Amino acid sequence: MGKKLTATFVRNIQAPGSYSDMGGMGLRLRVKPDGRKNWIQRLTVRGKVRETGLGSFPVVTLAMARDKAIENKRMVIDGLDPIEERRKTRARLSFADAVDRYIDVKVRELRNEKHQKQWRSTLDTYAVPIIGALPVDSLTVHDVLRVLEPIWTTKTETATRLRQRMEAVLSWASVSGFRTDANPAIWKGNLSELLPKPGKVASKRHHAAVRVADMPEFWQALLARDGMSVMALRFLCLTLARSGEVRGMVWNEVDLDNRLWVIPAERMKAGREHRVPLPDTAVSLLKAVPRVKGCDHVFFSTRNGPLSDMSLSAVMRRIDEKAQETGSKRFLDPRSNRPAVPHGLRSTFRDWAAENGVDHIQAELALAHTVGSEVERAYRRTDMVEQRRGLLEKWVGFVGG
Repeated sequence: MGKKLTATFVRNIQAPGSYSDMGGMGLRLRVKPDGRKNWIQRLTVRGKVRETGLGSFPVVTLAMARDKAIENKRMVIDGLDPIEERRKTRARLSFADAVDRYIDVKVRELRNEKHQKQWRSTLDTYAVPIIGALPVDSLTVHDVLRVLEPIWTTKTETATRLRQRMEAVLSWASVSGFRTDANPAIWKGNLSELLPKPGKVASKRHHAAVRVADMPEFWQALLARDGMSVMALRFLCLTLARSGEVRGMVWNEVDLDNRLWVIPAERMKAGREHRVPLPDTAVSLLKAVPRVKGCDHVFFSTRNGPLSDMSLSAVMRRIDEKAQETGSKRFLDPRSNRPAVPHGLRSTFRDWAAENGVDHIQAELALAHTVGSEVERAYRRTDMVEQRRGLLEKWVGFVGG
C-alpha cells in the first residue's frame, strides 16, 4: 500500500504526473508539464465516479486539500453531490459578497481601525463598482485589468494595494471552494506580463521631514503651544515612536520608575513587542499629563478616548499656517520643499544619526525597524535598550538646543 503525501514532497515534486494521497479520500496531486500543481478528488456519487478540483498549490496546501476532501466525503455519505452543491453556491456568490465574507473573517488581523477602513474602502471604491456583481468563479485576468488599468499609472500605490487585496479575496474564494481556476490577480507570471512594474511608473513619496538643522527651532515652536495633541507630538519627537503608537498609548504600558515604555506586539507594525527607553524630558512630560478617571489613554481626546489619527498632523499644519501668516520660518522638507509631517520627524532623527556617526543598528532599533536577516536577529538576543537610552538622551539634548 502506498504512503500518504507529505508537505515536503508536494512542495518539491516537479515531475509531471498524478500522485495519490492514499488516505481513502480519493485525493490526488496533479502536476502538469509546465510545473503547475492542482488538487483533484475522485468520488463515487450515486454509483458514478466523479472528479472535482480542490484548487491549486500553493494557494491550497496539503492540509487544506485534505480538509476539503473530508468535507466532500461527508457530503457523499449524507446523500449529496459535492460538485452540484458547489455549483449552486458559486452561482449565488458575487465578488462583492466574497469581499464581505473575506473581511468578516480576516479584518480582525488588521491592527487598527484606520487600516480596517482603508482595506474595505479601496475595494468598495475601485473594484466593486466594476466587478462587484459578477460571480466570483467567472472572474478572469481581463476583469482584474478593467479594475486596475485606469489607476495603475496615476495612483500606482493605491493600485498596488488594490491588486494585493483582490488577490487575497480571490485566494480565499479558491480555498473556500468558490473558484477552481488560477487566481487572476496574482502578480508574478501573470499581471507582471501585462502591466508595467509599479516602481517604473511611480516614485515613492516620502514623508516630509524637518531639516536636521531646523529641529531645535521646531521644538521651540512646539513648546510655545498648548494642548493634548501638542503634548503627544512633543512625546513623539522625544521617543521617535510612530503616531499610532503614541495615540494608542495607555498607562499600563508605562513604567515611570524604570523610565521605560513597553509597546505590546499587537500595536507594533512589525508585530513584535518594542521597549522604548524614556529620556528624562519624556518622563517629565508624562508626569505633567493630566489623568482622567476611567480613561486609560495617556494622550486623550475631549471624549476621553484616543486622539484621532489627524490630531498630530493638525498641530504641524497650524504651525505652518501661522508661519505663513507672520512671514516667519517654515519647517519644510529639504528635498521636496513640502511642509513637514509627524512621521517625517523619524526621518529627521535618522539623518541626524547618520551625520553624527551613530551605530546603524542602534539607530534602526530606536525606530523599531527590523534589522538584519532572520538568522542575524536570532543571534542578536538584545534590543540594546540601555545603549538606546543614551542615544535618545543625546538626541533630546540636540532637539532642546
